[in-house]
This record gives sequence, structure tokens and C-alpha cells, in this order.
Amino acid sequence: MGPYATQIFGDMGAEVIKVESPQGDIMRHMGATRGPAMGPIHLSVNRNKRSLVLDLRQPAAHAALLRVAGDADVFVHSMRPDAIERLGLGYEAIAAVAPGIIYCGAYGYGKSGPYALEPAYDDMIQGMCGLADSNKYLAGEPRFTPTIVADKVAGLSIAYAVLAALLHRQRTGEGQSIEVPMFESLASFMLVEHLWERAYDPKHGAVGYPRVLSQLRKPHRTLDGFVCVLPYTDRNWRDFFALAERPELAVDPRYATAAERSKNYGTLYQALGDIIATRATATWIGQCRARSIPIAPVNSLQDLFEDPHLQAVGAFIRAQHPSEGEITQVRPPVNFSKTACAITALAPGLGEHSHAILRQVGLSDAAIAALAATGATVGGAPGAPGASIQPSRDIDRQEGAV
Repeated sequence: MGPYATQIFGDMGAEVIKVESPQGDIMRHMGATRGPAMGPIHLSVNRNKRSLVLDLRQPAAHAALLRVAGDADVFVHSMRPDAIERLGLGYEAIAAVAPGIIYCGAYGYGKSGPYALEPAYDDMIQGMCGLADSNKYLAGEPRFTPTIVADKVAGLSIAYAVLAALLHRQRTGEGQSIEVPMFESLASFMLVEHLWERAYDPKHGAVGYPRVLSQLRKPHRTLDGFVCVLPYTDRNWRDFFALAERPELAVDPRYATAAERSKNYGTLYQALGDIIATRATATWIGQCRARSIPIAPVNSLQDLFEDPHLQAVGAFIRAQHPSEGEITQVRPPVNFSKTACAITALAPGLGEHSHAILRQVGLSDAAIAALAATGATVGGAPGAPGASIQPSRDIDRQEGAV
């Protein structure tokens, strides 16, 4: 969650320094790699950053980090509350050298609760927040959703919280400490729709939005594949039943209004699936789109690279990494009319910018050499600035090459 959030800041123009142990972020070592400590997920969440290696167990490295923090606007960490305090890097310690700092602790669980000191990863939080259990309606047993959704939702929560705190500081001059816990973030995320009748009766109301928990809410099989189709408004349903040549369903009181449909999702979705099975995918897409009935194909992960819309908007770029060769990046998804996001530097090597950053905050070459001699820092030759790496070219939108 921390790397994802801070990459968003980097894409939006922030100077981001990634502080790592001498062993490096664990994601550097996951998956197939071309070079040491340059795994594919590291490449995907650490662009537009500089890498500073510090062994924070050593007093000299700890002092160096305080020098770096003293020049920062924002400090983000994802360590447990007790661990960051043991390192002497809690809010008070950082605010002492940077009084206006926006200090964000990204935790598994809020500091005031009984789980505060428990380790938390995406799997644990998917289980705790009700997401894994909700998949039993589809799979017959609790299942994890096949994406690290808890980490990424928490990362987005970090991003908006930090930006709101920066706006407050701009208006008042006040820095502050922010707590972004994964469990609470995902519980809130899940209960947007699944709070359901508990909104009225906090003890006995039913939880769970029936439409999205229905086993029949799924991509529907066609004669030659699958489609995602969701007639949504009353008019959508009337048009769909007319298109399907099922006039009796168009006048069925169970399906005439949103309120009645919400009580009859089981039979409605069964009828929808039966109807969709009678025609080919392309036929349904053409006929439904002509009537503004929401419909979409089912893409595989591989299909995304050939998707005509993603090609047209330039979603993918190829870039030349100095150590890893040509790699693919997914550009930032948002567009600003005045302050465009940009990929100006690809994911750094471990400690690539250590020397340059430490010199920037006033350490001499001799002091940095002394840190390196004890293993308190590694990487970055004297005088090497760790220059930005420019993407080599945009994706060829005509040919769809990646």
C-alpha cells in the first residue's frame, strides 16, 4: 500500500525518496527478474522514485534519515506502531525536525484497537473485512479475490488522506499525523453497499446487498463465449425484453421497477442468463449497444494489451530501463488539463541514489563513505546524481505493439 500510494504522488510530480534496508523491499525479489533485486512488481510500483538505502538500526543511519526527513513535506511508512517507535521514528521524532510534516502511518489495524500490533497483509485483511467470506456465495467456500485489493484500496486511502492534509497545511500552516489502517479502510469499503438493512436496524437488520451476492450475477454464457450485461434502468429492461422477444417479461410486475427487481434478483438473473445463451457474443454486443443497454466483453488479462480503447488512450508505454532493458509500464489513469501526470523515471536500483540524496542533505563524501563502510548505506557512486530515466517511446497506438 505504501509503494502504490507514493508512486501516485510521484506520477503527479512529487519528488519521492524510497528508504530501504540493505536487503531491499521484498517485492524486489519476487518473480522472474533480469537483474538482481529488480522484480516485476517493483517495476510496477516504484517508478518516479529515488532509492536510499539506510540500515536504521545503526545510529548514524538513523541520524541521516532525520536529515532527509527535515527537508520533506510528507513522511509515509507502513510499519507496525510498535516497530516504528522502536526505531525512534514516530510522529514526535519526525515533527521535531520537520514541524510542518504530514506524517502518515499506514497500519494493518488502527492503533487504538486490540489488533494494533498484529501483522497484516492483503490475505489477512481480505479475510477480516468480509471480502473472502462473500466469495462463498460464488465459490461455495471463502476465497480470496485474485488481486491484492486490500493493499491497493488502502494505498488509495493513503493518497487522498495525504493530499487532504497538504491542503489543510496550505491553508493553516499546520502539519499533522494521519493514521490509515487497512482493516478499517476495507471494512468501510465493503460496507458501502453491504451495510444494507443494518443501516436501519443495527442489531437485527440483514447485511449484504443481494444483487451482488447472487450466484447468478456473473458473466453470462453466449453461443460462443461470455458477456457482461446489465440492463439497469426501467427503460433498459423494457428494451432488453423487447430485443429478446420476451414481451411477457416486460409486463411482469416483478421486474417493472427497480424496487420490485431488487426483491426478485434470483428469477430475474436466471431469465437473463437463459436469454443471453441463445445468441452469439458479437450479436448481443451490437444489438445492446445500439439500444444503450450496458454490455461488455469478458477480457482476459492478456486481452488488455490488445483492447482497442486502451490502445487509443495510450494506456501502455515501452521504456528503456538502464539495467533491465525494454519494459512495459501502465501510464497513470487520470488526466489533468493543467498538470499532466508523467513517467519521468523508472524504478530505481537498490540504493541507486543513496550518495546523491545524502549529499543533498549536507553529508560530506567522507561521512557517506563512513556510513558505507559499516553497511549503514549502500549504492550510488560519488558524484552520480541518479539521473531520471526517460521513457523511450509511447506505445504504437496504430499497431497496438507493446
